[in-house]
Amino acid sequence: MDSDPAFAQEGHWPVRRRAILDWLVSGTRDERYIDRILVELCKRLQAAGVPVARATLHFRTHHPEWLGARILWRTGMDEAKISFFGYGVEETAQFQNSPANEIMSGAAEVRQNLEGLAERGHAYSLYVELAREGMTDYVAWPMDHTLGKRHVMTFSSDRPGGFLDEHLEFLKDLTPALTLVTEIRIKNILARTLLRTYVGPHASEQILAGATTRGSGVTVAAAIVICDLRGFTAISDLWPRDDVIDLLNAYFDAMSEPIQAHGGEILKFMGDGLLAIFPLSNPRACFDLLQAIGEAQAAMATYNLENAARGRPVLGYGVGVHVGDVMYGNIGSRQRLDFTVIGPAVNIASRLEALTKEIGRPVLLSREFADMVRHEVELESLGAYPLKGVGEPVHVYSQPVAAAQEKISGG
Repeated sequence: MDSDPAFAQEGHWPVRRRAILDWLVSGTRDERYIDRILVELCKRLQAAGVPVARATLHFRTHHPEWLGARILWRTGMDEAKISFFGYGVEETAQFQNSPANEIMSGAAEVRQNLEGLAERGHAYSLYVELAREGMTDYVAWPMDHTLGKRHVMTFSSDRPGGFLDEHLEFLKDLTPALTLVTEIRIKNILARTLLRTYVGPHASEQILAGATTRGSGVTVAAAIVICDLRGFTAISDLWPRDDVIDLLNAYFDAMSEPIQAHGGEILKFMGDGLLAIFPLSNPRACFDLLQAIGEAQAAMATYNLENAARGRPVLGYGVGVHVGDVMYGNIGSRQRLDFTVIGPAVNIASRLEALTKEIGRPVLLSREFADMVRHEVELESLGAYPLKGVGEPVHVYSQPVAAAQEKISGG
């Protein structure tokens, strides 16, 4: 392939290559996000004379919903585009007939001249798409992270004739530094993703910020919701294991997705129950909680219709709601901590949930919570009830029967 004397002139491109390497290794330490680093890298490459018109980074992730992600940059973009791919994508023809599959299968490099492919076609549809976009050349290399985890980087050019040998040498020399930089950022992203998945978004930020000392915490004013499934012990004894897991996942989807959508934070799943809070720093927190419960009940009603159609039992549940101050922080043993909330307000919410079995209403609200919303929401007073571990009887409210979506079944 021809060389570019201006690009390869002694003292010209080696200096620029060194400048970009130095920036990757030392100049990106204050940038948290790998997509921003990719954008800046491509702009620096173009300024150095490397005709990069498109670049991508492909990563496998540890996420409950997504197998991986792709970060894409094209000339003119100030922000990269991030796309996610679900589990099972590796079985599709599109992935199997792709350069990414070659790299993931062990190839050290994939190179393809794209000129003329828009008319001639190719077994890899990606190449045809890139040719139609005006790309003339494509190269992909692996990014080998520790413990055998392989990811992919790609560069495309729109220069007539594609990349020169000097361009490719320039880019390939960057791969070890880019691999190191991406691994550090990906580990940060994975840590955040895993923490958000297992302890929730707010707790994850607290932990990442260093709130890891046992006993550390803050007092938070919040509306507390505790939910529990009815008859789960009998179901788990009689149903096949996989069916029980599917049931629990569907139940938790119905309950938790509205809670999260309306600003609540699920702190933990407890067997067949969940604990969530709506911090009162949001003036509409209590109304948001009621909206979330209404949507959760509607989702459960839909799920129960599906269960009935499949000959499965209708699922009952109980929800207890209270409002008050809770201690929010790290609690546990020296070796195993839990980021959660404790306090009398949590205990009352739990007792109200248990009381739903006796009263036969799926949702019970304390007077303290009712006082926060009843000037805008119609509620029905059910009287005062003694609660275990609570000194005085607690006045209990619920939505009127006409507004309740379901009655509770079984205890």
